[in-house]
Amino acid sequence: MQEKMIENEKIMLKTKYKPAFILSVIIVILMVLASVGGLFIKDLYQDNFLVTSGWYGNDLVTLLLAVPLLAISLVLSKQGSQRAQLVWLGMLFYTLYNYAFYLFGAAFNSLFLIYVTLFTFSIFALIFGISSLNIKIIGERFRSGTPVKKIGGFMAIVAILLGIFHVSLSLGYVFTGQVPEILINLEQSTNIISALDLSLTVSFGLLGGVLLWKRQPWGYVLAVIWNVKSAVYLTALSAATVRGFQTGASESIIELALWGPVGVGCLISLIILLKNMEF
Repeated sequence: MQEKMIENEKIMLKTKYKPAFILSVIIVILMVLASVGGLFIKDLYQDNFLVTSGWYGNDLVTLLLAVPLLAISLVLSKQGSQRAQLVWLGMLFYTLYNYAFYLFGAAFNSLFLIYVTLFTFSIFALIFGISSLNIKIIGERFRSGTPVKKIGGFMAIVAILLGIFHVSLSLGYVFTGQVPEILINLEQSTNIISALDLSLTVSFGLLGGVLLWKRQPWGYVLAVIWNVKSAVYLTALSAATVRGFQTGASESIIELALWGPVGVGCLISLIILLKNMEF
C-alpha cells in the first residue's frame, strides 16, 4: 500500500511540474549549444577584448558546472526530491540571470536567438516551477535548529553592500557627470551589470534574507534559490576574471578577493540549508 502511495505521489509530481520539466530539458540542451559555441566558434563574440575574455570564462563554467548541476537536479526533482527541486529552481534562476547578460549585454552575434530562448524559457520554467511548490510544506521541512539568522543576515548584508555599490555608481554620475569607469572599460553604453544586480540579486537577496530571518516559508525557498544562483554565478565570474588576466585583457585579479569569499559564503549557506531540510 505504501509503495503504491509513493508511486502515485511521483506520478502527481511529474504531472504538476511537467511544463517546467519540459522547458528545463530544452534549456539544458541550449546551454550546451551556447557554451560550446562560445568556446569553439571563432570570432563569435564581437565585444572588446576584456568582455570577450569574460564570456569565455563564463561559458567554460556554464558547460562544466552549471549544465551538470541543472541536469542532475532536474532528474532528482522528477524522482521526488524536494531538496533537488529547490536546487533545480536555483539553477533556473542562474540561467535567467546569466543569459540576460548575453541577451542584453553581448554585441549581436549568431547565437542571439539561442540567448532569447534561454532567457524566455527560464522565466516561464521558474514561474511554472515555483507556482507548483507547496511553500508551506517545504517551510516545515526545515529543522527548528536551522541557523536562519546567520544565513539571513549574511544574505541581507551581501545584498545591501552590493546595492550600495551600484547605487553609488549611478549617484556619482548624477552629481559629477562622470561615466563609471566600469562602463568605460567594458565599452558599454548601458549599465547592464547594475541593472541586473539591483533588480535580481539585491532585491531577491534582501527579501529572502529578511523572510528567512523571520522563519517565513518563502524565506527558506528564496534562500536556497538565491544561494544556488549566487554560488554558481560567482564561480563563473571568478573564471571570467582569471581568463581576462590570463589573456592580458585585465592587469589585475584583485576582484577574486571579493568573489571568492562571497561565493564560499553562499555555498556554505546552501549546504547548511539543505542539510537542515528533512526528506
